[in-house]
Amino acid sequence: MTRPRIRVAAYVIRHRAVPEVLVFDHVGMPEAGTQVPAGGVRPGETMEDAVLREVAEETGLLTATVVRQLTVEDKPQPETGQPRRTTFLYLRVPADTPDAWEHHVHGDGGDAGLTFACRFLPLPLRHTLADEQDAWMSRIDPRWTTEATES
Repeated sequence: MTRPRIRVAAYVIRHRAVPEVLVFDHVGMPEAGTQVPAGGVRPGETMEDAVLREVAEETGLLTATVVRQLTVEDKPQPETGQPRRTTFLYLRVPADTPDAWEHHVHGDGGDAGLTFACRFLPLPLRHTLADEQDAWMSRIDPRWTTEATES
């Protein structure tokens, strides 16, 4: 049996009049869908360190703090079917974090060279995220279940 790829996914929440979650879209790649920051865990890296690194790499945000782990999901990668295990974590950022920005990804990872359009969406979400990444939002607050099932 193939060992699963170990990953993290971040629900980065900004608390204002209504709570909001950080999402991004790949500029020039609409087929990728709207996503939350997520990616692989490096050998020897804690889940908390990995999720903070992924948030910084994919969005440029350095002000996020980890609140707690929410769940671990075993689900095959949608395109390849390869096994993967994703730990979802709840993070917070200051209320004065910008509403939207574009981030150019640097480094040597698979996203290097891509540009992500980052923004905050009010909760609960009106549409599901790519690969149903929003499935565990209710673990933070039961009212945050996605309102629609369309993507």
